[in-house]
Order: sequence, then structure tokens, then C-alpha cells
Amino acid sequence: MTLDPASPAAELDELILDVLRHRVGKDELAAKPHDWFNAAVLALRDKIIDRWIESTRRTYEAQGMGGKRVYYLSLEFLIGRLLRDAMSNMGLTRDMENALREHGLDLARLEELEPDAALGNGGLGRLAACFMESLATLDIPAYGYGIRYVNGMFRQRIVDGWQVERPETWLAHGNPWEFDRRESAYLIGFGGEVVELGDGVEWRPAEQIEASAVDTPVVGWRGKRVNTLRLWTASALEPLKLDAFNAGDHVGAMADEVRADALVRVLYPADSNAAGLELRLRQEYFFSSASIQDIIRRHVQHQGDVRTLPDHAAIQLNDTHPSVAVAELMRLLIDDHGLDFSEAWDITRKTIGYTNHTLLPEALEAWPLPLFERLLPRHMQIIYAINTLVLREARRAGLDDPAVSAISLIDEGGERRVRMANLAFVGAHSVNGVAALHTELMKSTVFADLHRLYPTRINNKTNGVTPRRWLQQCNPGLTAVIRDAIGDAFLDDTEQLTALNALADDAALGERIAQVKRDNKVALAAHVKALTGIRLDADAMFDVQIKRIHEYKRQLLNLIETVALYDQIRSHPERDWVPRVKIFGGKAAPSYDNAKLIIKLANDIARRVNSDPSVGGLLKVVFVPNYNVSLAERIIPATDLSEQISTAGMEASGTGNMKFALNGALTIGTLDGANIEIKDRVGDDNIFIFGLTADEVMAKRADGYKPGDVIERSRELQQALSAIASGVFSPDDPDRYAGLISGIRESDWFMLAADFDGYAAAQRQVDALWADPAAWRSKAIRNIANVGWFSSDRTIGEYAREIWGVK
Repeated sequence: MTLDPASPAAELDELILDVLRHRVGKDELAAKPHDWFNAAVLALRDKIIDRWIESTRRTYEAQGMGGKRVYYLSLEFLIGRLLRDAMSNMGLTRDMENALREHGLDLARLEELEPDAALGNGGLGRLAACFMESLATLDIPAYGYGIRYVNGMFRQRIVDGWQVERPETWLAHGNPWEFDRRESAYLIGFGGEVVELGDGVEWRPAEQIEASAVDTPVVGWRGKRVNTLRLWTASALEPLKLDAFNAGDHVGAMADEVRADALVRVLYPADSNAAGLELRLRQEYFFSSASIQDIIRRHVQHQGDVRTLPDHAAIQLNDTHPSVAVAELMRLLIDDHGLDFSEAWDITRKTIGYTNHTLLPEALEAWPLPLFERLLPRHMQIIYAINTLVLREARRAGLDDPAVSAISLIDEGGERRVRMANLAFVGAHSVNGVAALHTELMKSTVFADLHRLYPTRINNKTNGVTPRRWLQQCNPGLTAVIRDAIGDAFLDDTEQLTALNALADDAALGERIAQVKRDNKVALAAHVKALTGIRLDADAMFDVQIKRIHEYKRQLLNLIETVALYDQIRSHPERDWVPRVKIFGGKAAPSYDNAKLIIKLANDIARRVNSDPSVGGLLKVVFVPNYNVSLAERIIPATDLSEQISTAGMEASGTGNMKFALNGALTIGTLDGANIEIKDRVGDDNIFIFGLTADEVMAKRADGYKPGDVIERSRELQQALSAIASGVFSPDDPDRYAGLISGIRESDWFMLAADFDGYAAAQRQVDALWADPAAWRSKAIRNIANVGWFSSDRTIGEYAREIWGVK
């Protein structure tokens, strides 16, 4: 095929060839696939830059007329691969395919060369990425701020069933999307002393590190706006001490640079030791301080008066990690810009919003006070002053001693700690949850007393996902079928998907969607075979649980029911069993022993079940290693049943549940997080709900719940637990899972035993529906039709109107 010289594809082809020669430095005859990939990205980037500059100019013009810019601070941005996303949003996918085809190149194969950016771990980072894309789509000026991790969290390998952590090397070939902004560099201090001066105080840090910016453009749908993801990298002020190096101390000469580099090496360094704990706090302050300094510098440069910051800037803290930004903004306003405390506090509160993502105590962050005071002595003074002010307000409001103690920014029980979630709460004008249930639980549990003091501060903003990546890009076959059925309106407004409700019982549409699903399953099966060697039957039900491994997410409940099903199939081969493929994926934190043990159990069960000829292929189990965004983009479109089975009251929202439903999977889940709102949208008949409610979980815990009594009444559960605990799946180490199972028998904090029978019964309802393909397809269509509300465009629109005051 020869391109029309006047076509956009020909123009793009010419640009790619020019980039290949003059910037990649390769002749097309000698270029390797990675050279072509870089040339394609750089050519696309050139087209994006013009819109990026135009977007920035419009922002400054709007700010001159009173407009605002949003600043989104997040420790994670799980952006995945960018080539397909940017091409799609710029409307250049077909042109890129045609241009590359001229040179015998397949775009899909080049896309596979792009590594996933190792900038996050789970739902927090994926949400941040969705929000950044929706901010650009809605034409809202925004910066995302985070850390440019060199090695991410880790690359997960499975060795003999165990998780083994290896460094991610996503930057091994460089990153063609990035722009170094060395001019945007800031000094970040640690330690030292605070000196009293005549008209105030001066913090004199003992150590300083330079934070410098690296920018990535974020393209909105149809290229309406291009915003900026600004990530910080760290370097020592004196990277090499030449005198020490020349004296023979080659390692010591670079110690400062190694210390700085450690800040940006790894996401969530293990905090089970003192050094790791300190590194986490240093990381959080490093990126928060650089970001706040950058925001103030930009504001003063263009607006002049720091006092007008709330009129032009909305700072959103994505979870508790950047909460030290409250104290840092106060420090800069008071110490660098000469404001008094009350004026600085007023500006801080008007500018900052805080999103809470979890009720888990370990995620609310409380730093040992001696550590915090040693690293950030000036911030500790400011926090004491804020605490005095807040506790005075609490006393005036008539709160009793226990309530005042709970509100305090300092936890005085046992080892004194600085409560970062409380700091974020009191330092923000808005504190939002991410699902209706989660927001109500914030009011009644972790922030109950702060809610009494500030009763209008907590609000709800239910999470959403970008339909561009999580429908159009990851499932083009389904997108095409939907376009044929209801037209293109849903591409710009996913709530238009409700038009599918009228077609839910259309047999022809159901068959087309089922064929797309099967095609996706065949493709996934081939990928799983390449990764694990396990063969999957695309005609079996693909039953999927892919998410961070944590006890509250209850992968263990799924595994116990899998063992029970395995026993039933072997005991009753005469029954008409539904063939199932159980797919698991997710990473465990390196220091989370029980989570790592659950991964090992999944692999032990898989080895036993998959090699047992007595089940006749009716059950397969696979753990897919190194779960990431790109793997999710393969798995979600191929999923029949989505497992959303967290202990009620413990999952803030979840976004995987939304992605699966949008792609036509049915959900089996508890009344937790956004599952509740999904159920309300899709209807009770189109979702499988089981288990205790959040109130019932709390009541059971309060009433002295005895899991042993429950286990005794459930023969299936008894047998499954005994099989796991006795070493049936771990003959090389029969006691491997004894402790894991005894935790269920003795305390069952996560209510696995309490919910098991309900879960097993719901799974048999799933079997019954699967046996009626027409009914299953109808329910799948109704799921697709009714989850368009869970778009991150809708969520960001609510933030803009109700929190940020952005028009």
C-alpha cells in the first residue's frame, strides 16, 4: 500500500523518518524495532507539544481573569503505557498504523516494546492516572506531582510458587515521553536546627538535596487539552567529593549522591526497619516540599501576591502520603513570605483539599515523634502550633477529653506519634471519601470526632475510571459492537451507554458481544500460556481476582472456596459442573508475610489442581505474575466473573469493579466500597451479592464472634480448611499454612468463615446462570449499559464544582 502524499498518514510517516534519522540517529535500513518505537513516540510527541504549549498559554490567560489551576499531589501515578493512549486521544491511531505499515512494521508489536511506567502499585496510582486524563479531557488546567521512581515498587517473579522481588528496569532504554526541566529545581532540607531571630525563626537544615523536575504531557480525549505530570528526581548538591575520591575513598566520595538517589529509587520501601521507616518519611516530604515550592513560585511569578493563592490554586492531596504538605505550605508562607500564623492558616485551609482512600490504621500514617522532630524540626513546631489552635476549637465546641484526645495531631498513647491523617483533615477545607459507604464510615469511625468538630467538611466523591483506556483502548472489539448498536455518543459521554438497556434481550447483540468476549479469552489464554505454561480453555468461565494481595481483599476466601469446589468435583463427578478457570494476580508488600503466603498457597493449589486428571479440566487455577496496567488491559476484557469480595467496611471504593462491569463481566461481591453503588446502578438481579454488611461485621467483632462455631456448622468449610492446614497442597512442608488457617479458626478478623457459606452459595448461583447463555449475556449487557456513571469524567466534574471551585 502506498500512502496518499496529501494524507495525514503520509505527513506522519515523513515526520517519523525525519525523527528516526535526526534524533534517534538511525538509517531506516539499519533501524531495530526499538529505534522505530522511539521514532514513533517522538513524532507523536512533536504533535502533542504544540497543543501542550497552547493549553499552557490558555491557562495563563484564564488565570489573568481569575481562573484556577488544579495541583494533584500523589505518591503514585500508575499510568501504564502511553503510546496507545496518546494516539487514541489525539485521533492518530489509524494514521500511525498506516505510516508504520509502509515500513513493514506492526503497530501492535511496537506497542509491546513500551514498558509500563513503574510509578505506582495499585488502585491509588491507577485512579490518579485516570484523574489526570479526565482533567485534560474536561479542559481543566492541572499539574500532577509525584516522584520519578527509578525502580518502582518491584518486578514480581514467581519462583517455586513464592513471590520474589526484583527491581523494575522500566528506564533501561530511557523514556522518550519525558522532558527534563532542570530550571525547575528546589532545595529540600532535612534535620538541623531552628534558630530564633529578631523577627521570627530560621530553619537551618543539616542536609540539603536538590529536587529537579521531569515533565510528561497528559493528553485529554480528542486532544482538547494537554496537562503536565511533573515528577521529581533527586541529586546531591555535591554528587562527587573529589578530594575523598582522589584519596582512595571511592565509595565514600559518592555517599551523598547515593543517599539522595535512595529517595527516588523505590516506591514504598520496606518500613519494617528504622532505616526504611525514615526513608518513607523523607520521600513524602521530598516530593511534597518540591511540589509546594513549585506551586508558590509559579503563583508569585504570575500573580505577584502570595495572599491570592487560594484564588488561583487548588491543591488536592491524594491520600495521606502528601499530608506533610500542610505544614510545608505553612512554613513557606510564614518563614519565606512573612505572613503571620493566622493568615497563613487561612490561606492553607482555603487552598488544600484531602482525599482519604482507606480506613486501615496503617495507611493513615502516624510517624514516631522523635523521628519527625529530628528530620523536620521546623515542621514539628508548626504542627504543635496548629494542634494548640485545633484543640482550643475542640474545647470551645464542648468536646470531652476522649474526643479531644482523638482529634489531637499528637497521639500520646504509648510511643508519641504525629497523626498525619488528622493533620491533613484539619489543614483542608474539604475532606472527601471515595464511595458512599466509605464516606459514611469516615464520619462514624476514624474521623468521628473531627467530624463532630467540623461537621460540614466531609463529603463524598465516588471514584470513576477513564472509559478511554478501560473500554475503547483495551477492548476495541466491544467498542465497535456498541457503536454499531447505539451510535457514537457514548464515546464522549459514557452515561449514553444506558441506550443498551433497550437491547439487553436482543439475541443478535448478545451473540456479537459473546464472540468478542471469546476472542479476548483466546488472546488471554495464549498470553497466559506464554507466561506460565498453563493451557486455558476459552470456553470455560474466566473467574478473575486481580488486585493487590491483602487479607482484607480476601484472596484467601476465594482460594478456600476453590479448594471446596475441587473437593466437590472429585467427590461428585456425576454432576454437571461448569468448567472454570480461576485467575489470580497481584503483588504483596515485601514485608507482608501473610500476603506472600497467600500467593504461595495460590500456586500450590494451582499445581495440585492442574495436574489432577480426576477433575477432567473442569477446574484450572493460575496465578499470573507481575500484575500491572498492561496485564489488566488484557485480563479485564476477557473476564466473565469479577471477584470483589473484600470484608465489608474495609475497601474504600475499588475501581477494578467498575472496569470489569464496563467490559461486560458480572460481579460477585460484598456490600463494600463502590460495589454498593454498582448494585444500585445495574440492579439486584444483575450482580451476585453475598456476606455480612459493614454494620454486621462491626457488631460481630464487638459481640465476641467465635469462628470455631461457624466452622463446625459448615462441612465444606471444615474440609477445605483441614486440607490446607494439613499439608494436602504443601506435602514438602505440611505445616506451611497451619498458622494462616489457625488465624481463621481462632479470630477470623476478616470474616472468611463468617462469609464462606454465603460465598459458596453465590458461586453456585453463578454456575446456574452460566448454564443459560442467553440470560448471562442479557445481564452482561445490562452491566455495560448502567455503569457509565462510574466515569472519572463525572468524578472530576464533581471535584471541580464542589471542592476546587473550577469553572
